[in-house]
Amino acid sequence: MRALVEGVKLGLTSRKFWRVASVWLICLLYVLFQGGKTSLMLFMMVSVLGLYWAIGGLGGVKRIRGSRTLSLSGERGGLLQAGDQVLVKLQLQLPAFLPLPYIVVRETLRRHNGDTWVFEDSVVPYFSSRSELVYKTPSLERGKYAFTGTNCSAEDIFGLVEHTSVFQTGGEFRILPRTVFIPHWELYSRNSRLAGPETAVALSRRESTQINGVRDYVYGDRISRIHWSATAKTGTWKSKEFEHESLPKMQLVLDAHASGYLRPAQFELAVSTAASLLEYGARERISMGLCTLGKTLRHFPPAESYLERQQMLHQLVDINADGFGNYKERMEAQQELFQPGAFFILISPLADDKVLAMLRLAKSRQMIPYHIQIGEESVAEGMPNSYRAGKRTAWQGTLQERGLRGVYVSSLRELPAAMGGAKL
Repeated sequence: MRALVEGVKLGLTSRKFWRVASVWLICLLYVLFQGGKTSLMLFMMVSVLGLYWAIGGLGGVKRIRGSRTLSLSGERGGLLQAGDQVLVKLQLQLPAFLPLPYIVVRETLRRHNGDTWVFEDSVVPYFSSRSELVYKTPSLERGKYAFTGTNCSAEDIFGLVEHTSVFQTGGEFRILPRTVFIPHWELYSRNSRLAGPETAVALSRRESTQINGVRDYVYGDRISRIHWSATAKTGTWKSKEFEHESLPKMQLVLDAHASGYLRPAQFELAVSTAASLLEYGARERISMGLCTLGKTLRHFPPAESYLERQQMLHQLVDINADGFGNYKERMEAQQELFQPGAFFILISPLADDKVLAMLRLAKSRQMIPYHIQIGEESVAEGMPNSYRAGKRTAWQGTLQERGLRGVYVSSLRELPAAMGGAKL
């Protein structure tokens, strides 16, 4: 009833309604003042046509309702990541009597940055009061997505009047950033040269005295490691497995200043790098934190729990390169960002004094600074290998002169090799 009243109010404010009403009034005056069969027949035809339009508008399209179902599992069975598609099922509840030949259903998907996609299809109302539309979205990039109101429109059988209506139904989801598997990070190796001799012992994942289980004997194990009871039961040599000491904490700092990125793809590479490192930390049980230097500085302290790691990933879902201001001053205002003995991983496309100031600030707070420079894939592909190699080593040489370390990454596929210490 409420929808019917709203439909009447909307119809009274429509120009089409007053045009039809004007034609009907003219035909009525024609009957009253002229008379005759012709005028009466014309008046009856306009009245029947007007009644048909009213039924189609108020009792037809306006009463359509629906519900939406989304398949929110990626191609790999987990959460949706950049590049995945979403399967959408729209269930339409149609009126029992719908005197319209077809219905055009239009859906609009909106991203957090304002990008939109329009999906349109037609439905022929048969005797069944239910109908279903199934479609797939294109490959989507990271972000927060939401469906706006579903628009239904239909024309009468003569194509003279179009009826429209909009109904709301839920439909929000998130697409996580694109990531790459990092099998190894040289920074955490026992014999890594990147950490420096003064921290080689601290970075080693030394074994504790707490037994964690039993493993197969490996040639070279000391006699004290042999698990004699398990060896006697199984008939094969077994060794004790000890728990490892926890690794130093790690603080990821993502540069989200608008002035640093020349193209959107470069910022997407920086976000994907941060997300890939978070996945690596979760897999290796490293306590990781995240700080985003965007328009609003967001800081997540280092943690190992799944819930806090998901909060960091969701922070990367809809972040934009909209930061501004002085890097060093913004970071100095966050005292909890600097934890002595932790790694300070700066992800930024810059290679200038601003980066050096941030790395020196971290080093002065007894942190271990490390810079991941984000390059441009499109620019790097058009340059010769000698230029690309020189661009990688030039800034790294500058860092080494000041006792700092870093790597250069121009595409996501280069990240595993760069983090593993390979020469690209």
